[in-house]
Amino acid sequence: MRIASWCLGLLVALCLLLPAVGTPAGADGPLLVNEIMAGPARDWDGSGTFSSRDDEWIELVNTGVSPLDLAGYFVTDGDSIPRIALTGVLAVGGHLFVTGGMAHAWEVANGFPAFGLSLANSGDAVMLWHVTGPDTTLVDAYTFKSHEAAADRATGRSPDGSGTWEVFDALNPYTGATLPHGNGCAPTPAAPNLCNLTPTRQVPWGRLKATYR
Repeated sequence: MRIASWCLGLLVALCLLLPAVGTPAGADGPLLVNEIMAGPARDWDGSGTFSSRDDEWIELVNTGVSPLDLAGYFVTDGDSIPRIALTGVLAVGGHLFVTGGMAHAWEVANGFPAFGLSLANSGDAVMLWHVTGPDTTLVDAYTFKSHEAAADRATGRSPDGSGTWEVFDALNPYTGATLPHGNGCAPTPAAPNLCNLTPTRQVPWGRLKATYR
């Protein structure tokens, strides 16, 4: 992915100016960090080859009531160096799957240090920023611990887009006491986090009455 030269220059400046901060008190906008995989141990990006760099991934979700233009949004880890700038339009309720391989390709194309998402397994942060005119705002972030970054564990919001953070640890169960705890569910890249929720189906009132006659 490529970005306009003025935006690239701004992002270069941000490398020097952005502070390293933790999770904001509240998300400022409809786009949220929804799930994180910092310690992949399999081919999550579907390339056919496992790469500890390329198969790292994050998932973002549009919780707003209208499609969202992603221009001006970019992602960093805890060191606040831009890892990827977002483009396109994300549908209402849409999930954006961003891999380390995608971040690496963007970094190479735009002259940034080419490390992918660079999520540290000892603990790190995923930070989502938005540039609007002269202002750069941290709109959402999550700081994860080392147990969340173990092999093939993801950490995500449950329920999807709004809930508290839980470890999706079906592929590598977590039995420790440090929060967040494991929920026994599998990671859900590019899909809603429906752990421990029972799907519902709407039926017409007439059909429901007929069922119980």
